[in-house]
Amino acid sequence: MPEKKLPQTEPLPEDAAMADEAWVSVIQKMDETYADLVHYQVEIEQKNAELEETQGFLDSVQSSMSDVLIVCDKQGMIQQVNSALEQLTGQGAEQLIGQSFSSLVADDYQQKIASFQSQLRVQPVRDCEVELKSTTGTVPLAMNCSPRKDHRGRMAGMVIVGRPLGELQKAYKDLNHTHAELKLAQERLVQSEKMASLGRLVAGVAHELNNPISFVYGNMHALQRYTDKLVTYFNAINEGASRMALRELREDLRLDKAIQDLNSLVDGTMEGADRVKDIVRDLRQFSSCQETAKTEFDLNHVITTALHWIIKESKRDIELSIDLPEQLTARGHSGQIHQVIVNLIQNAVDAMKQEVEPRLELAAGEDEQRVWFTLRDSGPGLSEENLSRVFDPFFTTKPVGEGTGLGLSISYGIVVEHGGSLTVENHPRGGVLARLELPRDSAVPDTDQEVQDA
Repeated sequence: MPEKKLPQTEPLPEDAAMADEAWVSVIQKMDETYADLVHYQVEIEQKNAELEETQGFLDSVQSSMSDVLIVCDKQGMIQQVNSALEQLTGQGAEQLIGQSFSSLVADDYQQKIASFQSQLRVQPVRDCEVELKSTTGTVPLAMNCSPRKDHRGRMAGMVIVGRPLGELQKAYKDLNHTHAELKLAQERLVQSEKMASLGRLVAGVAHELNNPISFVYGNMHALQRYTDKLVTYFNAINEGASRMALRELREDLRLDKAIQDLNSLVDGTMEGADRVKDIVRDLRQFSSCQETAKTEFDLNHVITTALHWIIKESKRDIELSIDLPEQLTARGHSGQIHQVIVNLIQNAVDAMKQEVEPRLELAAGEDEQRVWFTLRDSGPGLSEENLSRVFDPFFTTKPVGEGTGLGLSISYGIVVEHGGSLTVENHPRGGVLARLELPRDSAVPDTDQEVQDA
């Protein structure tokens, strides 16, 4: 039978329009998807470039670090190292990664390393000294260890940063050597300034010594004459002279007066000798550079001795106002404090060279915590600029050749060593007022026994 054909029908216009819209929509979605893919590709390439740059930066930082850097997991297995560790151990990164960190540590420090993980859970490890094995032996290392955490905040391992102590030890050694040299130079400067101060006092001290020595000398001449008389009288007794002859001889020799004078001559001679002894003791105390411990001493005696020496040496008529308590005890090195007070009085006298009527006011006292001494001169005072520099080493307002500029600087250091204070300021009524304060507590520990008596 012939095939029967159905009649063809044309699509409706509405169906064709819907099909076109669907295709357009699909094409648009494909275009958007492609654009997003292109955008994502660009972002990925940028991120990769940033990651490469960051990785290169981190690599350059790690390679330039002089400190050792080690990154380990929770079991202490090495995950990453820097070139400083490679150079120190003589092993490459490929050899080190995967090893246990403890395998790099010297045997004597294994127990210390074993406690790291438990300690890291509480706090980081700071300034722990260990020794790492290297091709040349062991290398001391000052090490810090911090926990490394994952994105959830759980401990994922540890980061170790260490600095070889070889250079530090050399630096400390050089520093100690330099410090020793500076300390020696300071001691020499202190002694040099002390000798300079002592030299300024020689004339006054010589005069001070001359009086008791002359007194002793005169008494000894009198004792010698009396001795000759007594020898003559005793010889006459031994020769059997009569009682009448001995009485006449005794009257001629005036033995009764000589015998009465003996005690006073001996007492005066002893007093003069004691005065010489005291002066020599003060001189030795002032000039001594031997190490001595801090002791309690009579501050009044130190003040009056220093004042007496300076006034005698200055050979000027200086009006003195002295207000000292009957007894004043301080604690420290009396020779050092003597030097401080000598410097203060000497500076005050020097400041009044141009004054027609020079005047010094000295006072001292104590409270519950401090012993203090003040000195005011009638000089012109100091300018604000000079007042701020008065304790600087080598600073002086005196002409060249008349001062080293070390007196007040050394004095300030001495007082600070004693735990006290030394201030210099202009007095409202003119002149300069210096104030020295020392701790009163006799239980203050002797912290500078290693410092030589300056």
